[in-house]
Amino acid sequence: MWSIDAPVGRSHPCRVVDFLLVFPSRDDAEAVADDLRDDDGFSEVRVVREALSGEDDSEDHEWAVYVGVNTIDDPTGAPARALAARFGALAEEHDGWLDEDVSPDRH
Repeated sequence: MWSIDAPVGRSHPCRVVDFLLVFPSRDDAEAVADDLRDDDGFSEVRVVREALSGEDDSEDHEWAVYVGVNTIDDPTGAPARALAARFGALAEEHDGWLDEDVSPDRH
């Protein structure tokens, strides 16, 4: 989980808290992304190809779902931790995991 300050309008900054759910299957990543967009109303959701450290061959890359949430003020607070737990459990349901080291430069 990572956060950055992002401008909203002209004078009110908000935080964007990033989450990355990693999956071995593109189909699982796309299904989870669709559910998060359609059923849960997250607007900043996209499927990305994720190269894990030490992997050079593109066939070894995992599929990931990036979720940016701009409604959380504190990335260490209870709402962010609850979302991290929820996303972690969701990823595990599909043999994936929640990447705890998400930086804004990666996505």
